Amino acid sequence: MAAGDTRKQIIDAADDLFYGLGFSQTSFADIAAAVNISRGNFYYHFKTKDEILEAVIDKRLADRETLLSRWDETAARPEDRIACFIRIVIANQTKIMAYGCPVGTLTTELSKLDHPAKDKANRIMALFRDWLVRQFEVLGTGALAKDHALHVLGWSQGVATLAQAFKDEAYVQREVDSILAWLDGVRSAAQAAG
Repeated sequence: MAAGDTRKQIIDAADDLFYGLGFSQTSFADIAAAVNISRGNFYYHFKTKDEILEAVIDKRLADRETLLSRWDETAARPEDRIACFIRIVIANQTKIMAYGCPVGTLTTELSKLDHPAKDKANRIMALFRDWLVRQFEVLGTGALAKDHALHVLGWSQGVATLAQAFKDEAYVQREVDSILAWLDGVRSAAQAAG
């Protein structure tokens, strides 16, 4: 197997383990076992768990940038793009019910640990916030764009937390329907004002 392939497998396995177990609970041995490589081969690619964390955060940032770009390309209207963001809690419902939001859980854990990578991990939340702000600006909400973006982002984190706690699919669907109705009201108000 090529070195680049092994490195990617390590990052992918670490990403899954950091999500499922948490960063602090995941060991080098856990990651090496998931990839089925020797510790020596593992250390060839990464010397510390913090190096792996940096690579995982880079992967998550790149994955989310790709996702947001895809929504920008495939959804013609800003309200449709925002709806894609909202519906992600249903698309990832099984994992969210098991582990919470992959972004929220990592940023929370690193903040609790006061880990040096916490600011880099928070860049993923900032990426979502900034993208949502742009969508609400295009929608025509003016000075309320940032407030609306933070409302949707906070809503998604809250729903993910409660979905993990209660494992209630009907609750998640009701919340998605409710926030989509709110979004339709925001769109209508923006159109009336514009």
